[in-house]
Amino acid sequence: MSNLFSGINARLRGASSKPSSNSKSPISPTSEDGRLNSPGGLSQRSHSSSNLSSSKLPPVPASPLPTTANMSSSTDDELAAYHLPKPLPLWLNPAYAKQIVKGNFMTLSRRPKAVEQGEWIACQVVEHYRNLWNFVSIVYQKEENGQSICNPKTCPRMSAGENHSYTWLNNRFEPIELPAYEYMTLMQRWISGKVDDEKVFPTNAAGVSFSHHQQITPSAIAKDGLDEYIGKRSGFPKEFSTICKTIFLQMFRVYAHLYWAHFVEPFYHLNLEKQLNSCFSHFVLAAMEMDMLKPQELEPMQPLLDLWAANGTFPPDSKAYESANLKAGNRLLQLAGMA
Repeated sequence: MSNLFSGINARLRGASSKPSSNSKSPISPTSEDGRLNSPGGLSQRSHSSSNLSSSKLPPVPASPLPTTANMSSSTDDELAAYHLPKPLPLWLNPAYAKQIVKGNFMTLSRRPKAVEQGEWIACQVVEHYRNLWNFVSIVYQKEENGQSICNPKTCPRMSAGENHSYTWLNNRFEPIELPAYEYMTLMQRWISGKVDDEKVFPTNAAGVSFSHHQQITPSAIAKDGLDEYIGKRSGFPKEFSTICKTIFLQMFRVYAHLYWAHFVEPFYHLNLEKQLNSCFSHFVLAAMEMDMLKPQELEPMQPLLDLWAANGTFPPDSKAYESANLKAGNRLLQLAGMA
């Protein structure tokens, strides 16, 4: 998936290409802020904004989706539960929800039988975190006015539309609201600290790692003490699965913010919407296949997931497809005249 980003630096306005680090994670977990130390919960406060002011950029295409009162008619009951804004976000237009990668993402998301589950989850954490960091680094790029695209003025809260706002826990475990830029920076430091921690993500080559073959290994052996928790056979700690679930949840929140606040500027204007769609759909398929995300945690982006289930992006044998509302996805296709 890393080859999706080969042309990103060349497209950034005034951006310089920097050499990549040799560390396991794409950002160093060095933080001098001692008051914030852990990811936080979800609050139902609302704010979402995006910076769409640039005379040098091409105009946003007109959406074929209706923006008038017929969106709330009885025929759109499938969409009413999502409380979507009018006009609908551009990423809900099927024409801009396409992928750059063709094929079945489940071939990349489903764990090979010979790979231990903990090892597979660890691999997916690192891969998807690096993919996400490529997109976050774009909204961190400085504009001509010296401000990044995502800054405290454009995004004063870490939000995903008007219905979802995320908080961070301080060192007293109190939820506090932060600008999206600061929230994502703290998220990166926290995840990097976990990935680079040998006690959480061990990398000792002498460690033992194996996986029972389901077709040739007796179930009594496969269910003995070796499988007390995910990752034990590879030397991962008991809390490894819980930590990874929190990492995937934090990454999902960042993806949700990028879609709601920054899909048009900068990703559409840099012709990167297909790369974003490809990485996010792969992320969702992998996370749900490994039970790292629950369906209710996907609520801010559920309309897009419904659309991908309806248009065939999600294969029918995937958990993301099973949890999708096909009626809502088909309705989006109908509104765009593509059903």
